[in-house]
Amino acid sequence: MTDLLLTAQGITKTFPGVVALDNASFDLRAGEVHVLFGENGAGKSTLIKILSGSYPPDQGEIRLKGRKVVFRNPYEARQQGLSAVYQEFSLVPQLTVLENLFLGAEMVRWGFLSKAEMATRAKKSLQELGFHLDLFARVGQLNRAARQMTEIAKAFQNEISVLILDEPTASLSDREVAQLFRIIRRLTHDGVGVIYISHRLDELKKIGDRITVLRDGKNVGTLEMAKAVADELIAMMTGRRFDDVFPSITHQPGERLLRVEDLCTAAGLEQITFDLHAGEILGVAGLVGSGKSRVGRALFGLDRIYHGQIAFAGRRLKRITPRRSIERGIIYSPADRHKEGLVLCRSVKENQTLVSLPLFERFGFIDRRREVATATQIVNKMNIRPADIHQIINYLSGGNQQKVVLARGLTRKTRLFIFDEASCGVDVGAKHEIYRFLKEQAEQGAAILYISSEIPEVLNLSHRIMVMHNCTVAAILERSQANEEKILSHCFGYGSETASRTGPDAAGPESKGSPAAVPRIG
Repeated sequence: MTDLLLTAQGITKTFPGVVALDNASFDLRAGEVHVLFGENGAGKSTLIKILSGSYPPDQGEIRLKGRKVVFRNPYEARQQGLSAVYQEFSLVPQLTVLENLFLGAEMVRWGFLSKAEMATRAKKSLQELGFHLDLFARVGQLNRAARQMTEIAKAFQNEISVLILDEPTASLSDREVAQLFRIIRRLTHDGVGVIYISHRLDELKKIGDRITVLRDGKNVGTLEMAKAVADELIAMMTGRRFDDVFPSITHQPGERLLRVEDLCTAAGLEQITFDLHAGEILGVAGLVGSGKSRVGRALFGLDRIYHGQIAFAGRRLKRITPRRSIERGIIYSPADRHKEGLVLCRSVKENQTLVSLPLFERFGFIDRRREVATATQIVNKMNIRPADIHQIINYLSGGNQQKVVLARGLTRKTRLFIFDEASCGVDVGAKHEIYRFLKEQAEQGAAILYISSEIPEVLNLSHRIMVMHNCTVAAILERSQANEEKILSHCFGYGSETASRTGPDAAGPESKGSPAAVPRIG
């Protein structure tokens, strides 16, 4: 496996106020999986967008199979066998799965679209990939996992010599990840080169042959994956070492802040009952489609509630809307930061203070000086890079964008944080900072509902863990009782049956009796 398939030399790319790539180099051999590794903002996404024709480089050259190439757009790259699956979906929500798969590469006969031929080809492709998708469903109505599979399938509609995958497993189940890895191995066996980006070290070891680390837009080094050690990679990536990614959270929760009873929503939640205490981190775990994200959306007022009661700070809530939630001191961070969390064409400052503008009002005008001071303070506290509050947020890396979303609660007095997939697509360094932020807020008395698909996160960060299955609460576990096997058994609905809880004594840190009881709501 020595034949060079793709090389990039001296690649430099700048954006307003940001040097994204600084004389970076990279090469890919035929039949290998070459991993790109680095912090958010290290230049990984910029490099692959240059390789795939989305961005032109300011300096440097790209060679494909020994021949210098200049891709003016992704279409030209695909025509020469280079396809990319980006972390940010490039799908059109209003179109069907079939229309998205062939967007820009439609099959035409006698001047008309040949939908039958496209459908036949798409069905064969999906069958080979092992993806079960409705070709005629509109993409905007699909969940994130189905959109991810659509994005991957789209890349396979052309002949491929180079495949770029940017965080492809972020929304996939374990079964779907295993299927994707089988596809990758089949491709590399046929001589296809794969550029793979992920922050999950365990999966990189399973699939990668070599790994190149980027830091601050520069190539730090390239290692054989078999010889790469996690601590060494993290040190190369960040320039520093972490003894433990998860902080020690020993703070004990206080009084009950939130009480949810028999909550049912139009989005499908049934009989959701739990408590959340001041200073407590309640982790919410579950498989894709379990309803875990819907809990946060309902509490914030995004999904309609048709039955049940919610009490916050001792008062029963009658009307729940996002505006009222914010005014009550409840902040929600959505799983999809681009679709629901950010205004990409606006600055860091504007996105940071978006939920708190009335607090900066003075005599009918926004006090810009105080707004700038607050945003600057938060940017420094959260280590957002670049530390320029006037930078358009679309130019920031995914991890830095995420930190802007998470820290919105710092612009006002926030008593309850709802975080949905806060670390999705975020590197180890940014995760460490996010976890530290959670610890600080909990120790200052804020309650945190932490929704995550990552079981190690939920295990290590939470005081208690609520497991969702089929849009109901399968179990609420004390941290001391919980382990990965027990959480997974409840995720799949195999947990031990116990009586339903009928009061607060079974739901919180004040629970009486044996802590080994596993509550279940059916």
